[in-house]
Amino acid sequence: MKTIKDIDIKNKIVLVRVDYNVPLKNKKVENNLRVRASLPTINYLLEHDAKKIVLISHLGRPEGKENPEFSLKPVAETLQKLLKTEKVGFYPLDSKSLDSFNERIILLENLRFDPGEEENSPEFIKDIIDSTKADLYIQDGFAVIHRAHASTDAVKKFLPVYAGLLLEKEVENLKKAIEKPEKPVLVIIGGSKIEDKAPLIEKFLPIADKIIVGGKIAADGYKPKSEKIYVAEDFDEDASGAKLDVGPLSTAKIAEAINDSNTIIWNGLLGKAEDSAFATSSIITAEVLGSKSDATTIICGGDTTGFIENLVETHKKLSYSLVSTGGGAALEFLLGKELPGLKAIKD
Repeated sequence: MKTIKDIDIKNKIVLVRVDYNVPLKNKKVENNLRVRASLPTINYLLEHDAKKIVLISHLGRPEGKENPEFSLKPVAETLQKLLKTEKVGFYPLDSKSLDSFNERIILLENLRFDPGEEENSPEFIKDIIDSTKADLYIQDGFAVIHRAHASTDAVKKFLPVYAGLLLEKEVENLKKAIEKPEKPVLVIIGGSKIEDKAPLIEKFLPIADKIIVGGKIAADGYKPKSEKIYVAEDFDEDASGAKLDVGPLSTAKIAEAINDSNTIIWNGLLGKAEDSAFATSSIITAEVLGSKSDATTIICGGDTTGFIENLVETHKKLSYSLVSTGGGAALEFLLGKELPGLKAIKD
């Protein structure tokens, strides 16, 4: 895979696809993990004397129309605070001659304010390339590489595409987990939709030494097809008798399995974690995983990574090999599906 380390960046105008699809509250970024995840690539470009860095991203689902609720302006303000010394310019999508603007770093407004992004329109991305006069394209938005959109697919018609440092880190860690994992390998699967998780369980059966199934799929009575698979056996219930969290016996077995493993992949929360009364098993699992510094620990899946992102805000000592920024993208990569954003880099 071609990366930014393979090219001469000096005096180049670089167009960078990042993933700034962050949670907003009262027009403020509620969690800046995805913005921070983009900093290694931005700093690399600065250190290697890029002339100008133009960042593009989407946020939410504005359905091809301008909507202030989904503006990236709060993200530009957050990025400015993180970069400190570098001024960040923020401009509309239809700005012209961006190469002549003073700021060295520019963030454009939400790509999905134009229907051309999700329609994979060559004309849409070409307009952006023409206005920025970009010399090359860096794909660093791992979370969107499974979508055939203008900023992941059509762009390859006009510029050479290279992987950014975040994308490279995501791909290398996930690839290692399925191709050359250090054994024993433990896979923890939670969540609510068995139709989504069954293919993942099947994929990991030849690789994993143990698979643990929790969440609603366990509560609903998932039947294992292999002795490798342990299904949670006790649950915490609400007043109506609904099984909403993995119970203490199963949680203890999960913690023990984590401590006995060298590669651990976790996808899917173990209970209804948005309710603090039923987040116990997910919190304990996250704490045990985040304290295991001698193993490769990978967190993937949108709900799970969001949960971890919020947890590390108050549990600063927790550390993981990879908290994937890609929910669907990580799952499709693990399942071996072809991802348009990766194919654009290889092409």
